[in-house]
Amino acid sequence: MEEIPNKSHVLVLPFPVQGHINPMVQFSKRLASRGVKVTLITIDSISKSMPMESNSIKIESIPHNDSPPDSYDNFLEWFHVLVSKNLTQIVEKLYDLEYPVKVIVYDSITTWAIDLAHQLGLKGAAFFTQSCSLSVIYYHMDPEKESKVSFEGSAVCLPSLPLLEKQDLPSFVCQSDLYPSLAKLVFSRNINFKKADWLLFNSFDVLEKEVINWLRSQYRIKTIGPIIPSMYLDKRLKDDKEYGLSLFKPNSETCMKWLDSREFGSVVYVSFGSLANLGEQQMEELATGLMMSNCYFLWVVRATEENKLSEEFMSKLSKKGLIVNWCPQLDVLAHQAVGCFFTHCGWNSTLEALSLGVPMVAMPQWSDQPTNAKFISDVWQTGLRVKAGENGVITRDEVASSIREVMEEEKGVMLKKNAIKWKQLAKEAVDVGGSSDKNIEEFLSNL
Repeated sequence: MEEIPNKSHVLVLPFPVQGHINPMVQFSKRLASRGVKVTLITIDSISKSMPMESNSIKIESIPHNDSPPDSYDNFLEWFHVLVSKNLTQIVEKLYDLEYPVKVIVYDSITTWAIDLAHQLGLKGAAFFTQSCSLSVIYYHMDPEKESKVSFEGSAVCLPSLPLLEKQDLPSFVCQSDLYPSLAKLVFSRNINFKKADWLLFNSFDVLEKEVINWLRSQYRIKTIGPIIPSMYLDKRLKDDKEYGLSLFKPNSETCMKWLDSREFGSVVYVSFGSLANLGEQQMEELATGLMMSNCYFLWVVRATEENKLSEEFMSKLSKKGLIVNWCPQLDVLAHQAVGCFFTHCGWNSTLEALSLGVPMVAMPQWSDQPTNAKFISDVWQTGLRVKAGENGVITRDEVASSIREVMEEEKGVMLKKNAIKWKQLAKEAVDVGGSSDKNIEEFLSNL
């Protein structure tokens, strides 16, 4: 790939959790492939889990003697203080006349980073690790906004979005009293719309067309996704098969060997990401429902969650299923044996399934996941959304019937067809001349 004539140096500052770091690392690779110098700033405890820096991306690690706080609120403040104390020194250290530092690409959660960037005479680009649609919801329903849209009934109608019922809204909107600190945090991201020089979204134009058109009419936004390793999409970045960070050790060989022994499209892949915790009753219903579906299943159950599985279930497991603590999700989704993804609908997982053409059974838990599930089932039509009972629990019958509908029935054929369509559109977006490819080029040319 040709280097751009105006050589620049981009600093990338992700929020230090896996689901936020990985897409920003991938974006860094895309920038570096265009001849731009990229330095990723993170903390010591994270950098130790990352592979050694490559020729294309330098890692600048901030040391810390104390362990990161467990509390989310305390962690946010701790990270803010740590970066604020060290950023000036890092920028001075990286001073280079041939590759001058021009911009900080920062996680949209770290809204304070834009002020630090401007104080250092740098531009600031906010990187949103969630959908454009979610940002529009937070924008219009911000309790601090004079013209806010309140949720008072059974549904809400917002510009450029489909009608959203209560079950479709982010948990920080309709249950803000349960998560006061996190609700304050997500709404504070609206500061980026006022202060940031660019707004970068891990999405692509045709995926959220109406929403993106509305945002573009108001702000300088650029879609630069889907940000997943290149070998699963356009294959333009040599040997780019992994994100570069996994805080959990995957059971790669076990997973792939087991999948290799299964027939085409016969396996349900089940994963709820790195954070979700299901209650014991829900785990039992899910486990029993998987067995009742009579489909083979590969289920990721983190080590901290394994005690929620009954001995009876584990004794029957070998007939139909395999349970692992973690797995190489992209390899699994790309495997020909996988016919369905039973997912919590985190944005990274949603983009991966769309990019690899895998239909979904959507079982959202919290945060942005209900909104993502709405789009999966009703807008993109690449999956089914399970329905909870009055007690909020998804029953075993609902689990089994939803899986069978995707894997065996006529509805599943339509979902698979749509999934393949979005796979092609995702590839086109990041390939040469695609919308995201052009947006990245324009971003760099304007530094």
